[in-house]
This record gives sequence, C-alpha cells and structure tokens, in this order.
Amino acid sequence: MTQAVVARGVDLTVWPPRYDRAYRPAPGAEHWLPEVECAAPAARNALVFAKLTCQVRYAWERSAFYRRRWQEAGVSPETLKSLDDLARFPVVQKAELRAAQAAAPPFGDYLCIEPAEVARIHGTSGTTGRPTVFGIGADDWGRIAEAHARILWGAGIRPGDRILICSFFSLYLGSWGALAGGERLGATVFPFGAGAQGQTLQAVQWARDLRPSAFYGTPSYALHFAETARREGIDPAGLGFRVLFFSGEPGAGIPATRALIEQTFGGICVDMGSMAEMSPWMTNGECRHRTGMHLWQDLVYTQVCDPETFRPLPYGAEGTPVYTHLERTSQPMIRLVSGDRARWVDDPCPCGRTYPRLPDGLYGRFDDMIIVRGENIYPSAIEDTLRAIDGFGGEFRVIVSRRETMDELLVRAEYTAGHGARLEALRGLMRERLRARLGVHPVVDLVPEGTLPRTEFKARRVIDDRDLYRQSLPR
Repeated sequence: MTQAVVARGVDLTVWPPRYDRAYRPAPGAEHWLPEVECAAPAARNALVFAKLTCQVRYAWERSAFYRRRWQEAGVSPETLKSLDDLARFPVVQKAELRAAQAAAPPFGDYLCIEPAEVARIHGTSGTTGRPTVFGIGADDWGRIAEAHARILWGAGIRPGDRILICSFFSLYLGSWGALAGGERLGATVFPFGAGAQGQTLQAVQWARDLRPSAFYGTPSYALHFAETARREGIDPAGLGFRVLFFSGEPGAGIPATRALIEQTFGGICVDMGSMAEMSPWMTNGECRHRTGMHLWQDLVYTQVCDPETFRPLPYGAEGTPVYTHLERTSQPMIRLVSGDRARWVDDPCPCGRTYPRLPDGLYGRFDDMIIVRGENIYPSAIEDTLRAIDGFGGEFRVIVSRRETMDELLVRAEYTAGHGARLEALRGLMRERLRARLGVHPVVDLVPEGTLPRTEFKARRVIDDRDLYRQSLPR
C-alpha cells in the first residue's frame, strides 16, 4: 500500500508523510487515494498502526505533558504492540489542556516544536473558561490542507467549483480549514466571512452575482442566509449551490434539518467536523452519498468509547468519540475526549470507502444533556421534532425552570404566518410530538416567525434557569 500511493502524491514510507502539493486526481475520479480509502480495514489498520507508533514515540520524546501522564499511568511507547493497546493510554480532557497552558503559557507543555516554529495561532474564545491557544506549525498546516482537500473531494467538490465561505475568519479554525482545503483542491475559494452588521445581506447579493457552487458555514447560519435571501425576493434554490458542507454544530446530521437545507437550496447537505484541537477537523466527514460521517482513520484515528470508562465500544454502540492525531508535529492530541454523542457502524457505503461511519453524525453532547424529571433531554431531538412539523417558523429556544419542586420544560417555538389562525392546533401537535419523543410533557409557547434572534455562528438555544431557583432557597 505505501509504495502504491507514491504515484498519487504521498510518500507513506516516512513519518510524517510527504505530500506532493501538485497532485490531484482526475476530475471524474471518485477517490483521492483509493488504495487507502477503499482498502480492507485490516490492511489499512497496518498503516494506521505504523503512523500511531511514530506519533506516540514523537510525543514521548518531545512533550513533558505526555511523558508525565503516561509514566503516571504506567505506559510508554513500548506498551503499544497493537492498535488495541492504545486503549491502555490515558485520555486527555480539554480542561487538562487549559491547565497545561496555565502552567506553561502560552502553548502548554504539549507543544512539540519550538515556539519560533509556530506559523499560525488560533484558539477558542474562552467564553466558557480560559481560552485554549492552538500553535500550528507550517508543515502541520500543509498536512491539514492535504487532508481537507481529500475529504472535500469525497464530498463532491472539484477544481471547477467556487466555494462561498460564510463563517468567521478569526480565532475559529473552521473557516480557515475550509479555505485551506479548498485552495489545495484547486477550487476557487471566496472567504466572505460572517458576523458584521449587514454582512449576510451582502453575502446573498454576492452569491446572486457570482454563482458559487458550494457553501460552507453552520447549518443555522445557512437557514438564516436563506431567510435573508427570501426577504430580498431571491429564491435560495436559484443561487446554484450544488454542495453545502457544514461544521460547528449539530444540524447537518439531523434528518429534518438536513431535509430542510436540501429542499431550501436544492443542493446536497454534507455533515463534517470533529474538534478544533483535532484539525484536520474534517476527518469526521461525509462523502457525497451522505450515509453518515466517514471516520478517515488514516489521518485521525477515532475510537467511539464509553463516556465514563473510555474503553472502546463495539460497532453499533453509542458513545463519545476519542481522537488521536496520526500526522501532527506541533500540538498532537493523543486520546482527546470529545464529549460528543455518536453511534458508529462499519456497514458498507456506496462510495466504496471502507472507513467506519457515524450514521447519525454528532447529534449532541453528553455535557449539554438536560435532565428533566428523570428523562435525558437533548436539544438535537427537539430540533428534529420541530422541523418535521408543518407550521414551525424556523427557530426555537428551550427554557428549563423549576416551579415549586418540579422541573418544567418550556419550548418557545416560532410559527409561520400561514398558521396564525390555527395556533391552538399547532401548539397541541408540537406538544404531543415532543412528549412522544422526549418522554416529558413540555409547555409550548408560540411566537411569530422572526421573533427569536438568528445566529451567524453556533446556535445556542438552551437556557437552564434552575440555578436561579436553587439560589433562592433558604440556606
């Protein structure tokens, strides 16, 4: 396998692999690297294991963070005799990365290159804690572009396409990763951005004039984009988007949201994305057949694990993805816990790739689960239910409160203008569908379409007011 793919622009006999930046498949080719993508899993796992042993050895030699943690756990590079042995290594939580950066600012003691070799700095905003700083070397950035080009090829993007990128160009890695992959693939990229006042309207106007064939953003922003277009008398389906690919939030993998996006724009909706720390983040990425996210295991090795023990689970089970870089030299992540909810399978895909898949994508988080009267409630389930109801106006909020000693679940949902005279029937239908899906009786509050704020980034739709109740109790 390693010798056969040299002609396809990558030398896998060395670590990290060496890529030929001039290589591209023929436009009609289904696969960028078929010898790896369509290999028998056992044969590909031999390549994965070879990369893994190099990655682990590299981190052991260059990172005090990993060496210290692994010594405490009684493991070392010599522990790794097979892929199964990776489960013996301790997982990494995001809080531990923040603590490492607080102790050894700014990059933490898991930076495996010299600080002067950092070519790009990205990071999290720090809205829920200390910001995390991503220091990315130039060679790593080149490999991220290679990986994203290959995955975008699988989604159906080709050199003749024009990609409209409607996402923040800031610390956020999603937009930059889409840009790097599109450029490497040879497409025309239009980094329009998002977030400035009036920018969505401008994006619609540019899309009308430039006719891009592909769109990148978040699912919620795409629907906001469509609403803005309609207010201008522009049919979103007439803009010519053939492929719309998304990351940053659940939605593209939620059946009702996916169907709405495809119906709205007339293009295919492709679900992608893992974690910014795991860039190349597209390695959870659907192909054009949209049978669920492929796990591109030769780039980032993913195990779906029990969310408490972090032991790998069999195919068919639900757990949380735990990710390991295989080609990263700057800030390698080895067994990073995502906290996302997913189910994995190894069923065949019509594209011919033999990777495991997440057939439902990432459909929620273990830490954004709301427990109401003993039932586990996930915002993605509420969204899927509402979007399947005729008369739903496109946006909603979930408010959890406490009345006396009982939890109350309120779903505030918009209704379309055409249902203004039938609100009680619509409210009753929403309440019954949600009750059947969630197992609790929600209060449904209907507001006119356009009442609730739209988002240009990740939609945050859950408000838990129970802490206010607890704080009001006598001490």
